[in-house]
Amino acid sequence: MSTEPPTVTRRDVFVTGGTGYIGRRVVAALVERGHRVRALVRPASQLRLPHGCTRVVGDALDASTFSTHVAGCDTFLQLVGTPHPSPSKAAEFERVDLVSARESCRAANAAHVAHFIYLSVAQSASLMRAYVDVRRRGEALVRDFVANGAGRSATFVRPWYVLGPGHRWPYALVPLYRIMEAIPSTRDRARQLGLVTLAQMVRTLVTCVERPPGGERIIAVPEIREA
Repeated sequence: MSTEPPTVTRRDVFVTGGTGYIGRRVVAALVERGHRVRALVRPASQLRLPHGCTRVVGDALDASTFSTHVAGCDTFLQLVGTPHPSPSKAAEFERVDLVSARESCRAANAAHVAHFIYLSVAQSASLMRAYVDVRRRGEALVRDFVANGAGRSATFVRPWYVLGPGHRWPYALVPLYRIMEAIPSTRDRARQLGLVTLAQMVRTLVTCVERPPGGERIIAVPEIREA
C-alpha cells in the first residue's frame, strides 16, 4: 500500500487582504504548497506580501482597479476586513468590509471564478451586531455571485475570535468557555463562539482552497478547530 501523500491540485488563487493578520500567513502557505497566488495590495504595502506570489496593485474598494487580474483564477479568497473589530467601528464595517465584498464579487463574476471563499464571522444575534450584520450581507452578495453562473460554489468560514501574536488576551476566557461547554444550556453557544488559533485558521483556509465544495459550504468554529 502506497504511503505517498495525496496529490494536491494546483489552484490559481486571487487573494484580497493578503497583507493582513491572517492573509499574509495564508498566502505564504498557499505558495509553499505550490499554488499560483495573485494578491491584491496597496502601493505602500507591497513589501508586506510574502515572496512567491504575484503582486496586483489596486484598491479593494474599487473592482475596476484589479478585476482584469482575476482572469484565469479558479478561486477567489476574500480576506479584507477592518482590523480589531469593535462596536465603535460600525461605519468602517460598512465602508470597508461590505464594499470590498461587493467589489470582489463583481471582479470574480467578470472573471467567471468557480469558487469564492469568504471570511465571515460566527452568527451571533447579540454580540457585535453591526459586524455580524455586515458579514451576513457579505455572504448574501457571494450567494448572488454563485447564483449568477453555472458550476459556481462558495465557502463561508465563520470564526469568532482568532488567537495569535498580539491577539492573546482572550486566553483569560478559556476557563469560562470550559464551564459554558459543560453546561447543556450554554454548550452550543460556547462552541459556536469559541476561540480558534491562527494556525487553525491558516490550515482551514488552505484546505478550503484545495478542496472546493459542490455548492455552498459553511465552516464554523467546531470545524475550524479540527483543522
